[in-house]
Amino acid sequence: MRHSTTLESVHLQGAWVSIGIFDGVHAGHQQLIRHLTNGASSAGLPSVVVTFHPHPAAILKGRTDAIILTNPEERAVLLGMLGVDQVITLPFTASLAAETAETFIRRLVDAVEMKRLVVGPNFALGRNRSGDIPTLKELGARLGFTVDVVEPVVSESGIISSSRIRKALGEGNLVEANRMLGRMVSIPGVVIHGDGRGRGLGFPTANLALEPDRILPANGVYATWVWLEGKAYRAVTNIGLRPTFENTPPQPRVEAHLLNFDRDIYGCPLRLEFAARLRPEQRFQSVDALLAQIHQDVLVAREVLTHAPQSPDIPA
Repeated sequence: MRHSTTLESVHLQGAWVSIGIFDGVHAGHQQLIRHLTNGASSAGLPSVVVTFHPHPAAILKGRTDAIILTNPEERAVLLGMLGVDQVITLPFTASLAAETAETFIRRLVDAVEMKRLVVGPNFALGRNRSGDIPTLKELGARLGFTVDVVEPVVSESGIISSSRIRKALGEGNLVEANRMLGRMVSIPGVVIHGDGRGRGLGFPTANLALEPDRILPANGVYATWVWLEGKAYRAVTNIGLRPTFENTPPQPRVEAHLLNFDRDIYGCPLRLEFAARLRPEQRFQSVDALLAQIHQDVLVAREVLTHAPQSPDIPA
């Protein structure tokens, strides 16, 4: 899989293409991508995905809250694992948003000689979303490509979407989020120095510096896999404000206690993979009560992770 950040750097002589945010590369995205890669392979042509960063909502709606499920590098790796040959992550800017659908599609056709465009039923692009399905089919008739529309994947509770996954995470419904993703929720970060409180209690933690726009699961305690240098370790991870100790609520912290692990990993990149939510975050009346609960969390996490399969590694 090749990953580039401009259309002008790509030169193909015919391709099947899909365009979208593909945040999370969830089960619905995966169905569309399988249609893309299978069709392209049968036609003897490369498959191309065009995606964008930052999230368009940050530019078009001015959102400043944490919103992304996957960063561009993760997204490209996940798409490559599905068989995509070329990922193009374009910077989403106000000027790009102002382009007409025809201008953008002509640029794309010039870059890859698009033969087939694969999209979902509600897809639209260009200024004021004027490039809807009928418009794209009309452009295709003039510019030499056809349009395939792939229906969304529907779960028991509705159409699978990135927004529904974000909602599930915010509600602490990790089971539903993982089901819609088709794999475990994961978060990359870099280990930084904390205040050493966990080590003083006998449970040292890896404190993580995270991407500011990355959405987190709801505050609580989780059984997680920690991917470090290509190897997975069992861990108990806390997301939250540490109410037993903190007086003024800061931003949520993410702290992972790796089981049976004793190494200095400050500055190391790692990735958390969330297998199960053990409990909400809570305030304890004493340190002894907290320690008793941590011991119980470790026992439960060991049991959960014994039966929880690891996803294929995604480089942190």
